Amino acid sequence: MYSRREFIATGLTALGAASAFDPRILVPAKAAKRILILGGTGFVGPHDVREALKRGHQVTIFNRGRSAPGMFGKDVEELAGDRASNLSALKGRKWDAVIDESASLSSAPEWVKLSADLLRDNVDQYLFISTRSTYFDLSRVPMSIEAPVLTLENSPIEAGKPLSYGHAKAYAEKALHAAMPGRVTVVRPGLIVGPEDDTDRFTYWPVRIARGGEVLVPGDGSDHVQIIDVRDLVKFCVTLVENRTFGVFNGVGPQMGQPFREFVSRIQKGVGSNPTYTWVDADFLRANGANPYGRELPVFQVMRGRTAGFARFDITPEINAGLTVRPMEDTARDTLAWWKTLPAERQAAIKTGFTPEREQALLALWKARPGK
Repeated sequence: MYSRREFIATGLTALGAASAFDPRILVPAKAAKRILILGGTGFVGPHDVREALKRGHQVTIFNRGRSAPGMFGKDVEELAGDRASNLSALKGRKWDAVIDESASLSSAPEWVKLSADLLRDNVDQYLFISTRSTYFDLSRVPMSIEAPVLTLENSPIEAGKPLSYGHAKAYAEKALHAAMPGRVTVVRPGLIVGPEDDTDRFTYWPVRIARGGEVLVPGDGSDHVQIIDVRDLVKFCVTLVENRTFGVFNGVGPQMGQPFREFVSRIQKGVGSNPTYTWVDADFLRANGANPYGRELPVFQVMRGRTAGFARFDITPEINAGLTVRPMEDTARDTLAWWKTLPAERQAAIKTGFTPEREQALLALWKARPGK
């Protein structure tokens, strides 16, 4: 096995509720910004840092100092502390903007409130990376920021239990708007994918399609996919900071999603393979223990009922604010290239998708079903 520091270093080597104010106001950008990134390591953080540096900004990161300290050398100022208990390194300092990408646990509302209360007089803009999981109702088509978000009233949580991921992000957004009204930017990404993603939730598909042979694919090809390449997400976030764009935005693409059939076709073009596909009914897969958007079926969700709008977001406002979405072929190709730089034992232990044995067993069951 290898450490998280080694994992991050490998990737670096391989790659070299809407507020009451108008959420679409654009203010002309200043030249260079002083940006504080709360986090800066993990998956999204290094991409955030690299994008901001590439565009000429001064970057400070704040974290516990345990994950790959010094990974950016002298280009980035590093401050150590703790989101829950020690923000002293931030006191008395001024930045143009904050990008908060590390408040993701059930404690997110408290973390965000603490940092926003401390920084509100010393920063102009606070950008919080939230999540599509804040939405209570994903049945709408098209989806937009007007859809209701999770609350303890519409989705109660048993007393004594921690907030869910979606609840925590939703209440963190609320705390931030209360602390810094009119100076908040919220981005709600869907599944964040691409090089250096250690969850394998997207990576399974380019790896499996590149292997070739008969590939089990869920549904009939018509269910949509909307995800975001981490590089497009951070580019969007830095653009929002450069332009002082305030409000709430979704972070998914492409516009209104793409059918799963197109999704796998574009991956195939990106990785340069020649597999065959067997489409297996989603209800059949669910009945056999493979649940949509679960460990064995990452990315895939059915577009009906409560999830009819899960991947049907109208991102016109986001495009107008600067969101760009690279071709799926590019994301697949780059993700596979990064994956191949990892140690053999890591490549042998992909975390999501079907094992070869499980895939073959399900295909056999599907082909042997009565009345096929």
